Amino acid sequence: MNLAPSPRGAALRDRVAAFFANRILPRHWEWLGAVAAGPGTPALARSLREEARAAGLWNLALPSALPNLDFAPLAENMGRLPWASEVFNCHAPDVPNMIMLEHAATADQRRRFLDPLLDGRVRSCFAMTEPAVASSDARNISASIRADGDSWVVDGRKWYITGAAHPDCAFAIVVGVSRPDAPRDGRHSCVIVPMNAPGVRVVRTQRFLGWDDHVAPIAELVFDSVRVPRENLLGEEGGGFRAAQVRLGPARLHHCMRTLGACEVLIELMLARASERRAFDRALVDYDSTQVAIARSRIEIEQARLLVLRAASALDTAGHAGAWREVAMIKVAVPEMAQRVADRALQLFGAMGGSDDTPIHHTYAMARLLRIADGPDEVHLRQVFRTEPPPSRSLEESPYLGAPASARE
Repeated sequence: MNLAPSPRGAALRDRVAAFFANRILPRHWEWLGAVAAGPGTPALARSLREEARAAGLWNLALPSALPNLDFAPLAENMGRLPWASEVFNCHAPDVPNMIMLEHAATADQRRRFLDPLLDGRVRSCFAMTEPAVASSDARNISASIRADGDSWVVDGRKWYITGAAHPDCAFAIVVGVSRPDAPRDGRHSCVIVPMNAPGVRVVRTQRFLGWDDHVAPIAELVFDSVRVPRENLLGEEGGGFRAAQVRLGPARLHHCMRTLGACEVLIELMLARASERRAFDRALVDYDSTQVAIARSRIEIEQARLLVLRAASALDTAGHAGAWREVAMIKVAVPEMAQRVADRALQLFGAMGGSDDTPIHHTYAMARLLRIADGPDEVHLRQVFRTEPPPSRSLEESPYLGAPASARE
């Protein structure tokens, strides 16, 4: 299997890496100060977005623009900072929403909702998870989407909705029950709800393990008898899950790609910290425990990267239906790996590793959240297990064991 990028992908990788190193990374401290002052996209990020767009480094995450295998090294580079992907208009949750709209939107919906996203004029969110049900089983989603004349009426409460608290968030793709009497897999639909529609309320912003997502601030939302036109239905009525599946594969894949970049930063920081700090008359890097921690982190990152590239190739060639197993495996493996790497970095840095002076706690919190978001580990592991074929023979018949019990009697 060839997992190398195409010549075009390799050229874009080098251009994105250069833009990141020369234009984004030198302004990271400035960005940290800007987001601390309030929500929204800082002016410096908006300026860099215009530069990236003028340089042709824009909307590269869309499969219609670049194969996933080509985008993988770009996303990894963007993942080295939490805000870099936003500069290229390649950030979550807007990219998965763009992909969903490209797949399911009508011409009018594309004009009203997709084009502004592609242009970078607005932000969006995907409102699915709910506080009152086990959202790991998506069929439990209970928000109501009721037909009433020429409108849909939306009622429900959603939480941990990524991007919903951003001041530029213009609309939500809401998942809810529109056909309560249908089979469970055909009860749900998706509707596009403008955030300024009467009855939409941001209850509060939310954090995870004390971490704020400054690029796509998280919120709890209430939809109280919100009316939207019937033409705001996205895809077919009752086909909400089928429409949503289109966005889930790339969403999970891109998260894993970016996480690899964040882990590369942690290894870089661990090496610098271990070389500069001394304890008990020795540099930390001279201790076997330090060398083992960094070496294990390197091995695990390389293993995870190969699995991610394989999933990217599968998604390119077989689509979601043919690649879900590979995507499920990376969805489990990469966040678990990132947690271990972040934990080692935290141990090496001591108290500083848990402060806002390093990105370690951000990587740890994000990795831990990814083990829940977009399907918890248990769901993916269950699905992967189900792909294993049943045993072809009993233990009694296995040639890999010693003499069976019957032969010993």
